[in-house]
Amino acid sequence: MVRAMLNLSLLGRLAFTHAAPTKPALAPGRHDLGLFETRDAVLIVPDGIDPARPTPLVTLFHGGGGSAEKILPMFRAHAEERGFLLLVPQSLLPTWDIVIAGNGPDLERLDIALAEVAARFALDPTHFAFAGHSDGGSYSLSTGLSNGRIVTHILAFSAGFMTVLAQEGAPKVFIAHGQNDTQTPIHTAGRSHAAKLRPAGYELTYVEHPGPHAWQPEMVRLGVDTFLKDVAKAG
Repeated sequence: MVRAMLNLSLLGRLAFTHAAPTKPALAPGRHDLGLFETRDAVLIVPDGIDPARPTPLVTLFHGGGGSAEKILPMFRAHAEERGFLLLVPQSLLPTWDIVIAGNGPDLERLDIALAEVAARFALDPTHFAFAGHSDGGSYSLSTGLSNGRIVTHILAFSAGFMTVLAQEGAPKVFIAHGQNDTQTPIHTAGRSHAAKLRPAGYELTYVEHPGPHAWQPEMVRLGVDTFLKDVAKAG
């Protein structure tokens, strides 16, 4: 009998591991990382960070039909003001592979992008977040919960679903959802996610707002505050 070898990527698992930087750091500002010919990953480097000192990282996933340019305004000012690195990958197709057919090229490209950032900056393993809006929120929840070995925080905004093939670790989860969201109705999305995560033992911050299916600046700020709250105390 032939037994198939276990491929953890089929479970949504990343191969990424933390390691010391091996390449020169990038200057402050916006950088296309030059990793892919189309829909390259983008990195925002804030002023004043020490590349040798562990720095928090947020990986931000765009919504369906989106791009790095469209989603950057959601978090860029926070990254620059609060001093965390902001990685913005882009799906190969109009939305993330897990939404269309399951884990595939986007997971592989994400691994490559994370490794490139880690090769240039020391990353804080205690503040390593996945975040996103709409399909990007769903991707951050699904992939974040499957990679709790490295992902410490998940910031999901208007996420429609969770597809978790294998839980790992215990990331802290922040979910914000609009009560007037007609695209991903709150009772089948945000409230349903919260009802599953709480009894599973995750540390959950769940917030509802009266808005539609659009990210709300005050909710983003609250999510960032939740992510960095112990960093602020330490400072």
